[in-house]
Amino acid sequence: MTQLVRTARELAAAVPSPNPAGRPRVAVVMTMGALHEGHATLIRTARERVPDGRVVVTVFVNPLQFGPGEDLDRYPRTLDADLEVARAAGADVVFAPSVAEVYPGGEPRVRITAGPMGERYEGASRPGHFDGMLTVVAKLLHLTRPDVAFFGQKDAQQLALIRRMAADLNFGVEIAAVPTVREPDGLALSSRNRYLTAAERTRALVLSRALFAGRDAVPHGPAAVRAAAADVLFGADGVGLDYLALIDPADFTEAPDDHTGPAVLAVAATVGTTRLIDNIPLEFPPDVAHRPRQAELGAAR
Repeated sequence: MTQLVRTARELAAAVPSPNPAGRPRVAVVMTMGALHEGHATLIRTARERVPDGRVVVTVFVNPLQFGPGEDLDRYPRTLDADLEVARAAGADVVFAPSVAEVYPGGEPRVRITAGPMGERYEGASRPGHFDGMLTVVAKLLHLTRPDVAFFGQKDAQQLALIRRMAADLNFGVEIAAVPTVREPDGLALSSRNRYLTAAERTRALVLSRALFAGRDAVPHGPAAVRAAAADVLFGADGVGLDYLALIDPADFTEAPDDHTGPAVLAVAATVGTTRLIDNIPLEFPPDVAHRPRQAELGAAR
């Protein structure tokens, strides 16, 4: 039975203290609710990692990471449905605090800053977003006291910054990545997909098609990857492109044409009134045989 807790005191009672010997391992999955199959995959992965431990899911729409004019007020809040998704995926505890519980004195005067790495790409489009995100992640890590925290690769810059924060500030928690979950047609799962009309959802498929085209060009190098993705994306009807970039995940700078090692091909665009992001991890030169698109789509489910 999944336990719903609303306060830090209730959470402390539900999750074992890290002090006593023999404490079971604790895994956390942080969400803003509106849970879908991507979140369920994170929870199931956490359950597999700590089969005899405790899996905590946080559900909190963090106002610090929404800028003026963004969708804080209309962001979906579906706690009853979220509890069912979490229960079915194997969560032991759902921590769903109020804003007043997380920020009892109002907005915190001291925050974690993402620095230059958080000012690029998503950070440039959403100033202050990553400072707010890191601040709440840090607070939730302190409250849940996990051994391992799971985050999706779909939010690649967020994942990179959380890893950097945990390493730079000695959080002592493992940050584990889980691959993006996609619909059979390639659309990356997102809580914001529900904002899309049927026609807009069809137009949004150009994002994943561009990423797959870039992936197909990996054997020809970074410049070819950028060109292949751009050929698909630029001029797409009804899609307002924010950025398309091939990124070095170590510092989230643009990967040069002679880049070797891991990279992230990332895209952000507005479809209708909905801003969507997607990315795909790549390796230069490719270290495995290239897989056809349909095989990848099937594996992502």
